[in-house]
Amino acid sequence: MNTPSISSKNVTRTWYVIDAKGKPLGRIAAAAAMVLMGKHKPEYTPHIDNGDFVIVLNAGEFMLTGRKVNTKNYYHHSGFPGGLKTVVAKDMIERKPLFPMQAAVKGMLPKNKLARQMIKKLILIEGGEHTYKNVPLKTLEI
Repeated sequence: MNTPSISSKNVTRTWYVIDAKGKPLGRIAAAAAMVLMGKHKPEYTPHIDNGDFVIVLNAGEFMLTGRKVNTKNYYHHSGFPGGLKTVVAKDMIERKPLFPMQAAVKGMLPKNKLARQMIKKLILIEGGEHTYKNVPLKTLEI
């Protein structure tokens, strides 16, 4: 008996919607990453991008548990000596409300070229309305 392996030609993609309002950031990111990778499908193949599209509504209204609002830091480096920049999560949410969600999902994806394709299927929307009316959507409960 052979294990079936899917090819990139046979991939069928569905669209999922997650409402992030008042839900923990990590739980939303974990569920979105699983769908983006395709691990929720029985024909999951690690070397093929067979994941689905994910639309996250109210992406800026997630919840951080504990004291993470004041203690979690986001780092980036300019490339020059002494160029490490640090931004606290509270300030980052005020400046770029969608960035923490994108960073959390991206951090849960594999660290390879497929992750760059997978993250493109993540659509973050600040409000509760989306423009994808002609696409059949499934809701993903967290």
